[in-house]
Amino acid sequence: MIRIALPLLAALALSACTAATGYGIEPIPGSITYGGHQPRTKLTKAPVGSTFEHRFYDGPGRQVFETYQIQPDRSILLIRRRVRLDYF
Repeated sequence: MIRIALPLLAALALSACTAATGYGIEPIPGSITYGGHQPRTKLTKAPVGSTFEHRFYDGPGRQVFETYQIQPDRSILLIRRRVRLDYF
């Protein structure tokens, strides 16, 4: 039983890590790319591969920090999201 459970738990933990920091993050309301939209202005001066952060509130007491990366075609890709609960 342990021989089966241990590899399954390891696989589950690994998949959770990659899901939390991977590039498959879906935009939420307030995200720059929510609804499949890209910014109207092209980021022409930013180097390809550079990142920037976008902050917004997603409801009362919930601050969201998203990190975007500039792609070769000058579009942006959401690569990371952190949420901080502000109660004060």
